Amino acid sequence: MPAFLSSEAPHDVNVAVKHWMKTPHIFTCERHTLGQLIELLTYSEGEDLIAINRHYEVEGVLKQQTVLELQLAETALNTRAEPSWLTPVPALHAEDAIVEVQAETFAYPVVNDEGKLVGTLPPARLAEAAIAFSVQNKHQSDIVNVVLESAYEGIAVVDADARIQKLNEAYRSFLGIAPEEVVEGRLVTEVIENTRLHHTVATGVPERGQLQVMQGQNMVVHRIPIWRNQELVGAIGMLIFEGVRELYHILEHAREVQGSSEPHVKSQMAEPVTTYSFEQMIGESRALQYCKSRARKAARTQVTVLLTGESGTGKEVFAQSIHGLSERRHAPFMSINCAAIPEQLLEAELFGYEEGAFTGAKKGGQAGKFEAASGGTVFLDEIGEMPLSMQAKLLRVLEENHVTRVGGRRTIPVDVRLVAATNQNLAEQVRTGRFRRDLYYRLCVVPIELPPLRERRDDIPELVQHYAKVLADKHGVEAKAFSKEAMAQLMQHSWPGNVRELINVLEQALIMTEAEIVVLKHLPALEGPAPTAPTDVDAPEDEKARIEAALAEAGGNKAKAARLLGMHRTTLYKKIETLNV
Repeated sequence: MPAFLSSEAPHDVNVAVKHWMKTPHIFTCERHTLGQLIELLTYSEGEDLIAINRHYEVEGVLKQQTVLELQLAETALNTRAEPSWLTPVPALHAEDAIVEVQAETFAYPVVNDEGKLVGTLPPARLAEAAIAFSVQNKHQSDIVNVVLESAYEGIAVVDADARIQKLNEAYRSFLGIAPEEVVEGRLVTEVIENTRLHHTVATGVPERGQLQVMQGQNMVVHRIPIWRNQELVGAIGMLIFEGVRELYHILEHAREVQGSSEPHVKSQMAEPVTTYSFEQMIGESRALQYCKSRARKAARTQVTVLLTGESGTGKEVFAQSIHGLSERRHAPFMSINCAAIPEQLLEAELFGYEEGAFTGAKKGGQAGKFEAASGGTVFLDEIGEMPLSMQAKLLRVLEENHVTRVGGRRTIPVDVRLVAATNQNLAEQVRTGRFRRDLYYRLCVVPIELPPLRERRDDIPELVQHYAKVLADKHGVEAKAFSKEAMAQLMQHSWPGNVRELINVLEQALIMTEAEIVVLKHLPALEGPAPTAPTDVDAPEDEKARIEAALAEAGGNKAKAARLLGMHRTTLYKKIETLNV
């Protein structure tokens, strides 16, 4: 099949596959049974599962059709997965140009230079990429290839008035529409049964993996809004596969199996001891997906992770998610805010104390967070506020893997994985002597810079939909929809307070508005200039000075400077260009 788009893509759109790939749904033949694979398939919304070996090298793809055939053959649910079930498919490199990718019926595995799996590019993402490039070019002629060659059962593209612009041949055939019949220009509700694409263009809220009854069959669909310069210009609807009813029936049957050698057919994602997981993170923007991808890779190891970003960007959510995906997920997750505890008590809180160590000490003493979390994860929030004296003690614990309680002499071995977070620039604090250089390098093994909300505006409609429901349930009020104009205003706002500020605005609107639909006038905080509340964002001149200092210290090496600054290379490149460094 031909590539979906001309290689002459606009320069301001991310062309590399890594900007479009998703976190893959993976399994290993040695550790998964058919019953577990069925459940994984239902959670994957019909996307292929990718088989890997213990080195994270791709062994093949498991298609839904293969699973259905195995069930028809009455294969036992506790049967261990076999290599013969896999379909060999070509892999993409993360740096490949997405404009050269061939449209196929499977999800491409995406690998790095070492040949290890780092992501997947399902047909949905390839279609979204085509739409993005076409919108950027301000025309839709380039949609044709991806529409005609797409792996989906059907694809429909509508404009801002919910009128059909494109309907591919597979969709026409499924609906029984003759090739010569003109449907372009008609309202989508007149052509597609039970469609919700008109709601998508009205609200800007994406709906992924939704069941839709068509022609008497259950279908799984994606509905994705198309934005151009924060303006909603249309939507794309994608049919994923037929036969969802059979797959869910298989899953229900699997869940009823109690007497087999498997006590309960369930995926290997164990119940976490934390509140948050990657699956609960709202948003599909490339910026967020990139951070999730880095965090997932780090979670598979024991390395220390340093989370940076403005207040309200979700650093603790990421920390808990890393723990929940790691081999330590069954052990404790201990969180401590270094800025919230007085300096004289911080050591006892972290490392514990012996009886009589100080006035008010408990009889028998008390274990600290590191002892309590042994085998698990310690999350040190606001690490930049830790006093220098405590930094030295923390470094010793990380190097020697044991603690000494306050007032005690014996050393107590501990085995913890450390995740640290800050909204400050630790590299600058190192330069000014406020943070130990040796500890900084200990912490910054895998730096992950979380994007502010203004850098992932495409996630705002989905965040609004999610938190509007959560807040409505919390306050016992009716859930409300948001008008297109209100959603556009939310998309345009700079959000200095990030998701926390968004939740605050939504809470006000839901409580104070009696109407069923929140319109522009119900968002008083967003009328006129953006709020001027204090933010963690440095003034441009300060940020420029910090970048110049890091570049000087790194001898002009941008990759090294990015590590010193605790940000990703591409972020640094953008800032260098924007600030004219």
